[in-house]
Amino acid sequence: MDSKRSVCGVILAAGASSRMGSDKALLPWPTVTPGSAESTGATLLSASIASLKPYTEAIVVVAGKNAENIAPVIAANGASMIRNPDPDRGQFSSLQVGLHEALARGWNAAMITLVDCPPLSAASLNKLCISFDQALARGKWGVAPENNGRRGHPLLAGRALIDAFLEAPVTSNAREIKRANAQMIESVPVLDSLVSVDVNTPEEYAALLSAAGLKPR
Repeated sequence: MDSKRSVCGVILAAGASSRMGSDKALLPWPTVTPGSAESTGATLLSASIASLKPYTEAIVVVAGKNAENIAPVIAANGASMIRNPDPDRGQFSSLQVGLHEALARGWNAAMITLVDCPPLSAASLNKLCISFDQALARGKWGVAPENNGRRGHPLLAGRALIDAFLEAPVTSNAREIKRANAQMIESVPVLDSLVSVDVNTPEEYAALLSAAGLKPR
């Protein structure tokens, strides 16, 4: 089985990052690792792109008003950018923009993540992809990683789940759609304890670095 499936990566990065005070997509990740004096130069966005690349055939990053700022990172890491024309409508609108773009490019499955979610390990992503193939074969719509009873990202969505997202009103949210179709989405246990973490404030970012054993650069 090929490691790259017929899947399009979709990274949602159109948020205003108002509580963070700076664009979350450009936060250093990983930062300086223990025992190293040099930073990697990577960001949450570039790390997210790199983590999805081995498991997808293309990656689309949904940008908002930050498009100019993050476009160089997207291009340098071999992904494509699509702009949400009205990101103030909320994150679900960005999800719909990204999924429409994936379908327009010919993909019927998507690996969806948020730019402020730290990437999972390769072992977890491999397990997630294998479980996705198996789940689709059983008629399920998708899979999500789970650790200690909490689900996180990336979500692997087949065409039926993509359609459910796209058929919902823009005022809806992904959680509602997933809850309404819970029996069609399987949880995949992974060892990554940060699977359900996202970062909205400087304090949460500092706590994430501490939990990951990293330090700011």
